[in-house]
Formats: sequence, C-alpha cells, structure tokens
Amino acid sequence: MGGVAPENKEVFFDDIYKRNVDTVYRLCYVYLKNIADAEDAVQSIFLKLLDSNISFSNRNHEKAWFILTTKNHCKDILKSWWKVRKVDVESLPDLPSKVGYELSGNVLEKLLELPAKYKIVLFLYYFEGYSVKEISSLLGDKESTIQTRLSTGRKRLKFTLGGFYEKSYP
Repeated sequence: MGGVAPENKEVFFDDIYKRNVDTVYRLCYVYLKNIADAEDAVQSIFLKLLDSNISFSNRNHEKAWFILTTKNHCKDILKSWWKVRKVDVESLPDLPSKVGYELSGNVLEKLLELPAKYKIVLFLYYFEGYSVKEISSLLGDKESTIQTRLSTGRKRLKFTLGGFYEKSYP
C-alpha cells in the first residue's frame, strides 16, 4: 500500500478486505477452532495490513501474504500463555454459517483435531482450491512434502471417521 494516496487508501483497503476476509476467517477458524478467537484474529490480521506499507504486485501475491500472515498469527496465538494453559470445557461448536461449508459436525470436528500440518494442507487443497504446487509455494515446503501431508491427512481423517465415508459395496 506504499504508493496509495491517503484518500484512496480507504477504497483500496475496502477492496482488499472484501476479496480476502472470507479466506482469512476460514483459515483462522481452522487453526483456532473458536468463532470468537477467529474473529479477533481476522481483525488483527487486517490491522497488520493497515500498519504495514506493503504493496502487492498482483492478486496472487496479495492472497499469499494473507495466507502466510494468517498462518503465522494463528500459530502465535496458539503458542501464547493463555491458549496453552486454557482448558476448553465446551464442546466444539458447529461450523458457523458465514464460513459457507456444509460439513457435518463430526467431519469438521475430526478435521480440526488433526495436527496443524495436515489440516491446513487439506483445507487449502479442498476448500480453497489450491494445487499442490501453489500450497508448496504458499507454505514454503517442498511439493513432495505437501503431497505426503495430503495423503497422510486423508488417511488420518478417514481412520478417525471409522471409514464412515467409504463406499460400501453389497
């Protein structure tokens, strides 16, 4: 946003916000498993954008910045003193309607129980539609690592669901 005039900065920010808020919110929810924490994180991430002087070279650069910033911000939250020592007494809530995915509570619950390295890759691949190559670039890991995480994540999810979504043959 370095070269944007002050009067155009609001319009510029509004456009970026509209393009990216859903993705940022969904990623925050996948990491934090909590509506309130996800909403707070979204706000913090967009404040980081306002405080920075970043200018995006294109929409892919913009999207990559948001995904990487979201990932790092959520990991910082999860490492914080409060999160580490907090005991979640309530059961995991259903996916809020604003996320826009029709998953059963059981599938979502099991997906969110996976380690972060699997759930984030599964989320980016299946929900955001990124290719293995794109995820590799976004997360800074080798393509073979991403493919392994996708495969392992699928197997772990399938196992925890007890084969519920397998085709059954007579």
